Amino acid sequence: MLTGAAAVVRSLELLGVTDVFGLPGGAILPVYDPLMDSTALRHILVRHEQGAGHAAEGYASASGKVGVAIATSGPGATNLVTAIADAYMDSVPMVAITGQVFSNLMGTDAFQEADIVGITMPITKHSFLVKDAADIPAAIAAAYEIASTGRPGPVLVDITKDAQQAEVPFVWPPKIDLPGYRPVTKAHGKQIQAAAHLLVEARKPVLYVGGGIIRARAAAELRTLAETTGAPVVTTLMARGAFPDSHPQHLGMPGMHGTVPAVLALQEADLIVALGARFDDRVTGKASLFAPEAQVVHVDIDPAEISKIRTADVPIVGDLRDVLVDLDGAFRAAADGNRPDIAEWWTYLDGLRDEFPLGYSQPSDGLMSPQYVISRIGALTGPEGVYAAGVGQHQMWAAQFIRYERPNAWLNSGGAGTMGYAVPAAMGAKVAEPHRDVWAIDGDGCFQMTNQELATCAINDIPIKVAIINNSSLGMVRQWQTLFYDGRYSHTSLNTGAGTVRIPDFVKLAEAYGCLAIRVEKEEDVDAAIQTALATNDRPVVIDFVVSADAMVWPMVPQGVSNSYIQYARDHAPSFDEED
Repeated sequence: MLTGAAAVVRSLELLGVTDVFGLPGGAILPVYDPLMDSTALRHILVRHEQGAGHAAEGYASASGKVGVAIATSGPGATNLVTAIADAYMDSVPMVAITGQVFSNLMGTDAFQEADIVGITMPITKHSFLVKDAADIPAAIAAAYEIASTGRPGPVLVDITKDAQQAEVPFVWPPKIDLPGYRPVTKAHGKQIQAAAHLLVEARKPVLYVGGGIIRARAAAELRTLAETTGAPVVTTLMARGAFPDSHPQHLGMPGMHGTVPAVLALQEADLIVALGARFDDRVTGKASLFAPEAQVVHVDIDPAEISKIRTADVPIVGDLRDVLVDLDGAFRAAADGNRPDIAEWWTYLDGLRDEFPLGYSQPSDGLMSPQYVISRIGALTGPEGVYAAGVGQHQMWAAQFIRYERPNAWLNSGGAGTMGYAVPAAMGAKVAEPHRDVWAIDGDGCFQMTNQELATCAINDIPIKVAIINNSSLGMVRQWQTLFYDGRYSHTSLNTGAGTVRIPDFVKLAEAYGCLAIRVEKEEDVDAAIQTALATNDRPVVIDFVVSADAMVWPMVPQGVSNSYIQYARDHAPSFDEED
């Protein structure tokens, strides 16, 4: 006989979970008692439940394992909502376990009661409400199964306090009954053949690679197909690292802040092979004007994504690893030893690469260039590091100016755009991958949302590195105000950087949290600070890089227009020939 609470702990242990992030409270307290005795589970006490959620995401995204977060009822559970929504948008495998008030009190507005199952229903793959202790092992096991199979995502298990306290026989393995949940992994052979023939016939093909490649652990299979076909590859914000930046077929990142070659390759393609990508508005620009001449092969494990935004000429539902192997074989058979003639296409794309390399201009105000700082972090840390970004300008620069050579090295909040993601996600990644150097590349705005998790890092020996790209403003919002609101900077100044009152002083704040703290204001000091951070592994390191507020993210496609109108820099759009 075990209590329901002990069954929660035992179930997690038997599923192979080794690390959980959480914060106790009254309605989950029964679980925390047996948790204290577990030798297999490391519980990391966060300072805010949102931190637990993002840490579970970072843990999952860096390792491919399922992340686990625990919170109490009411506000504890609702504080997890942002991270759950984030995980749902970016297909991150995560199990959130929450306490709930006694079942006889549910619906009475009891103390710390919230209908968290109802609240999270639109942002989870599934939500369980458990009122019977006997159902706990099956619910936890099913949650783990659902989170990690098919299209990954978050699953909530909400357990009433009476279910946690009751004693029942512990049965393992439990019978898992998931009627209707049958993810398709093997694609239809005729669809594979049709896609292969389109690839053989195409003269302007592009492999449009999304985050699904990373979730499917299909980077090696992707590389094989790319080299077999010779087609150019673009990797979305969520797919950075899925295909090596150093590979000659890689055109970079597409989308609103993508490289000119990547954006125009998609726009002018005659065939787009979308692999685990969802035609997000940030990639397509105005969807009705996106890639007007292209036929589309769309491969995804989630049938709901196919033809949701762009109608697929060849829809393929299946697991990307299997599909890519089958597609490579079908292409070889269809090509019959003859690689398609796409030399003219490559001549055009190489010309774009030569004419529009990724670069930046030096700020005129004498302050540091944020792009320089971020590029040095990447260069000195190398491709084996892990880089978690917040959201905004620094996120785009980190995606652009760090070279990614492997999957799971780049962690960010792509779909939801959650400020405050970086520090707790880096913390989770460092727990999952303790031997790697893990950076949180954060903005001065984002950092102030979740920096309390530095306390968690310092006390639990999680020595992350934090680079605050401190432009003293909500940078991306300020950029839009510069470009589209006549420079009217309404409520975007944060007073943290050069020439301000510096509230807070990030160096003092970091020291108060037990971190090594460094302020850098000159480019000649950048490398030494980064090297000090890389050499310091007995505590977290926070570097306040004081940079120019005038730096902008380029290239850029303004919202609501065709991607053909990409601007390489301010007032500078590339000219390209419209083809008949």
